[in-house]
Amino acid sequence: MPSLRIRLFQKADFVFADSLRALAGWNQTPDDWLRFLNHQPDGCFIAEWDGQPVGTATTTIYEDKVAWIGMVLVHPNAQRRGIGRALLEHCIAFLKPRVGCIKLDATPLGKTLYATLGFKDEWTLRRWESSYVELPTNPMSFCVRPWRDADVEAMRVLDAEAFGVARWSMVDRLTRQRSRWHVHETVKKRVVSFGVMRKGARAHYLGPVVANSIAAAGPLIKTLVLALPNEPIFWDIPDANTGAVELAQRLGFQPQRPLIRMFLGENKWPGDPQKIFALAGPEIG
Repeated sequence: MPSLRIRLFQKADFVFADSLRALAGWNQTPDDWLRFLNHQPDGCFIAEWDGQPVGTATTTIYEDKVAWIGMVLVHPNAQRRGIGRALLEHCIAFLKPRVGCIKLDATPLGKTLYATLGFKDEWTLRRWESSYVELPTNPMSFCVRPWRDADVEAMRVLDAEAFGVARWSMVDRLTRQRSRWHVHETVKKRVVSFGVMRKGARAHYLGPVVANSIAAAGPLIKTLVLALPNEPIFWDIPDANTGAVELAQRLGFQPQRPLIRMFLGENKWPGDPQKIFALAGPEIG
């Protein structure tokens, strides 16, 4: 009888994992796989079928309160064998003793499986995509600049308010990837938003972008997006953040696919989607 085994992800699995990601058409890069492993080396897993790798899953723990499940992938030749469910159950068993709430961002198709495991809907979001950005007719005048070490504390506070728990160790890791990080500050030199544009396998990825208002986020987003006027960009936005949605439409972005944020356990740290103008990524929140 064929056998299924789930083991820890090792650095030797990078080539397999990224080939699986490419088959699925996802946007992550080898840098992302390394970041998952560095952040949670005891919570990234490989599924083997008869000794051969066939699937992946990652977990990310934030502040011992909330955790994320991501990168659940199964090779097309090994699907419909219960491997995806087994990976999810393994992740849940790993996380339940460690955190109070487990989250993930699900496709409508995947939602059915997650619901059978006890996950509930929190809010909806959508991926927006553009290969051509509408340039503004009026010149922009605002103070958007690359962030400095002195900005970190303000960025950390903004991010924790929006996300619900502290996740700066993950955000800080994103800054080490090939990316452009900027902040928007007021005339009084107060940081009111921060965001990143980073390179992906299929498109540039805008996010995270965190701010208290569209007035604070808009100039920052325009600066990051307009630097790439003719290149593909993915931008994941909570549907509740109508200011971000309207800005995406004005800049020429088109809706690509819906997603559903789901949670398992007690959702004590929900965060505020009105302050999330772009996700860090469906695989990490």
